[in-house]
Amino acid sequence: MPNPLISNAYMKTPSHPYDLPKLRSVGAFTLMETVIAIGVLAVLLTGFMAVFTPAAQGIRRSISSEQAARLTTTLENELATLRKGQETPEPATAFDKAFNWIKGGNAAATAIFVYQYRGNPADIRNDGTPKPLPIISGEPGKNYIVQSMARRLTDAELANDLNAIEGSVFFVKPTQLVFTAGELKPGNPGKIYSANGLEAADAAAYKEAVIAFSAEFHNVPTKSIGYLKSAACTTRFNSTTIKPIFTRNLAVRR
Repeated sequence: MPNPLISNAYMKTPSHPYDLPKLRSVGAFTLMETVIAIGVLAVLLTGFMAVFTPAAQGIRRSISSEQAARLTTTLENELATLRKGQETPEPATAFDKAFNWIKGGNAAATAIFVYQYRGNPADIRNDGTPKPLPIISGEPGKNYIVQSMARRLTDAELANDLNAIEGSVFFVKPTQLVFTAGELKPGNPGKIYSANGLEAADAAAYKEAVIAFSAEFHNVPTKSIGYLKSAACTTRFNSTTIKPIFTRNLAVRR
């Protein structure tokens, strides 16, 4: 009687090469299909970059309405505040100071910068502002405060404030608003005129009680005093192609 184990083994062994089980073919992309897919992906990525890159730049340049209001209020308050030792020679009144700032604010050498810095409320400088704190410790509001400030490039305290800067720095370009064709429009940068059309050299020669002006706020990419006094910053300041972050129409009163 034949051995069943041998018989089974024999029966399972293929008697011909063609009787071997066939392998299943695995699907794959051809080289041409891969090249086409990469090309389509490149076109899509190029389209996305073209759409979203300007949008991302716009988001970086934009600021909130609260921040814009803070910057505007800071400038208004500073134009109405006469600080000791802020200018040499010192103006007689806050209106004299505002006149000088509006008149000279369109020159890079006397540019106005608006910002926030960390200050020590227990250590007040001669001009009435808290001394900057480059390194902070303790509780906010108690051991240090965030002070909003506007200073000209000629102010020696500007460099000290920048050592404790909080957030971004902006420069302001003010231009008097004058009546033209029955409406207020920006006049000539660096010049202030009375209602009679005569240019005023100083606040004493200005015959009106109010100076209306437009203020353009521009962001500064670098916060160091070295950059603010550099030729690169002057070029940016004088550029007519760089648009302001926002513009506000303001006024100062005697």
